[in-house]
Amino acid sequence: MRADRLVSLVLLLRQRGRMTAPALARELEVSTRTVLRDMEALSAAGVPVYAERGRHGGFALLPDFRTALTGLNHDEALALLVAGSRRGAQLFGLGSALASAVLKVVDTLPEGLRDTAAGAAQRLLVDPETDLLSRRVAPEEVPDSVAAEVRRAVFAGHRLRIRYAAVNRPPAWRTVDPIGLVTVRDQGYLLARRGAEDRTYRLSRVLEAEETDEPAERADTVDLDRAWRERGTRFRTGGDTTAVEVRVDPGRRDHLVATALAVRAETTDTDGRLRMDVEFQDARHAEWALWEHAPYAEVLAPRWLRTSLRDRATAVATRYGTTP
Repeated sequence: MRADRLVSLVLLLRQRGRMTAPALARELEVSTRTVLRDMEALSAAGVPVYAERGRHGGFALLPDFRTALTGLNHDEALALLVAGSRRGAQLFGLGSALASAVLKVVDTLPEGLRDTAAGAAQRLLVDPETDLLSRRVAPEEVPDSVAAEVRRAVFAGHRLRIRYAAVNRPPAWRTVDPIGLVTVRDQGYLLARRGAEDRTYRLSRVLEAEETDEPAERADTVDLDRAWRERGTRFRTGGDTTAVEVRVDPGRRDHLVATALAVRAETTDTDGRLRMDVEFQDARHAEWALWEHAPYAEVLAPRWLRTSLRDRATAVATRYGTTP
């Protein structure tokens, strides 16, 4: 909307000072011609904006054209700046809204507090694109149009039609009663009910979404944290999981636990190694996880897993036992 763009334009000039029309156009993702028209509109509305020509020229606001917000301390202002870098809002289609909100709030801070918080924020990096091994962290992409429809249905309490691409199944339409939205490790989920059953949908697999006018059948209040824990428990304990008894070096315990669904029992042997009963999603998951820990862990049961890991190790040793 143009009104939102005009506000963002004023805030950019407040915080950054003089800016050229092309620079403003890049920030607002509009054409330079649109920026020039917006400047005329602001001037006509009484906003003290002026243009300076020349090599270092651009648009600027008259000094002291700003308001001040009291009540925020340094840590609160810093928290707002850090929050602006989170990806959860992007998964729910609120990335641009969050950026705009942070811009507005920071702009209203007293000048000294604003500069101090902005400087401190430069010392914090949240969710970089790569980890220490230079592996790229690729957050899930959810189209804004899909996220907006889902979000509106959740907040309005309306039923939602989604075209969902479940794993190994062709996309299909289904009507659900939305409960809430959850983001975990850059993955977004829709908690909903379909008929009498709880359902959890990955937002990145929602290809299309349509909010309906029909009221959703759901409780007036919800404890999303509790609902998420309950669904997680059902996921971990449902289906044909694979139980493994393993001896592992204490220093690798946390790594093994991080790859498992659950730890059912744990004791310490006389040699200091840990004996654990660990549960995995299926046989393939168990074999992958224990191969990752092969030098530091020994599978005691089931026998088929010991045999599989032995055969794999033998094949690797044979391949590397000769000169290429």
